[in-house]
Amino acid sequence: MSTLTTERGDILRPAFAIVSGTLVGAFGLALGTVLTLFAAALLFGIGIELTAASLLVLTLIFTQGVGCAGVALAYPRIRPRVAAFLRERVPAFEDAREEFSLPASVPSLRELLLVVGGYVTALGLAFAGAFLLTQVEADAGANQAAEIGMQNPEVLLFLIPASFLIIGPGEELLFRGVVQGRFREVLGPVAGIGLASAIFAGIHIFALTGGTLTGNLLALGVLFFPSLVFGVAYEVTDNLVVPSLIHGAYNATLFSLLYVVVRFGPELEEMAAAAL
Repeated sequence: MSTLTTERGDILRPAFAIVSGTLVGAFGLALGTVLTLFAAALLFGIGIELTAASLLVLTLIFTQGVGCAGVALAYPRIRPRVAAFLRERVPAFEDAREEFSLPASVPSLRELLLVVGGYVTALGLAFAGAFLLTQVEADAGANQAAEIGMQNPEVLLFLIPASFLIIGPGEELLFRGVVQGRFREVLGPVAGIGLASAIFAGIHIFALTGGTLTGNLLALGVLFFPSLVFGVAYEVTDNLVVPSLIHGAYNATLFSLLYVVVRFGPELEEMAAAAL
């Protein structure tokens, strides 16, 4: 390999890793969105009226369940063809690797302890960030799922198990397994975790409604830190089940707390007043 080819490879490979990893993540979300719209149109066409709550359920199933997980599982199968194509046509990629895995196994006792520690850390960081947002009086937008849940508390009872069965596994397969894994190959673990976490937090801008640009950016900044926890958990264990469980427990806790507040808020206020 010539010096020029080596230098070009040193520039092209990191750039290609960032672009390709980001595009794979975006494609998973885009595919899920298209499938959601198609399913909604099909149901509407046969006379089924969709509410905001039922549309949210469709979105979770097709975006996180089919789009994110499907693209992630397809990536290791498609990658060898892309690597072969690059080796043949781009000299800088003559050593492009074909192998890519999405390691997942039953967690060991050590990994289960990491799940507990990661869950507590992620939740603590989220609460600390939320507290800081209130202190600076940031006008952050509301999460669409939370808004729908506040209007339809029964939806939250679906979102709690869905956090473990759909949201956590689907998003972690794509953003930790594929996106972070792709970045890590070329950029190393620290940059891989940081960049994947930033992208994961950033895509949640589409889940916010209202708020100012500054407030929404601050809200995404808060989400960046729990995302770091998910990324570190995957890096340390090399087991996607671990960040999936942390992510699932994290989301399920937030949905559970929201359900308690919406469903029993007035009663809790009365009990607190009586206890004073």
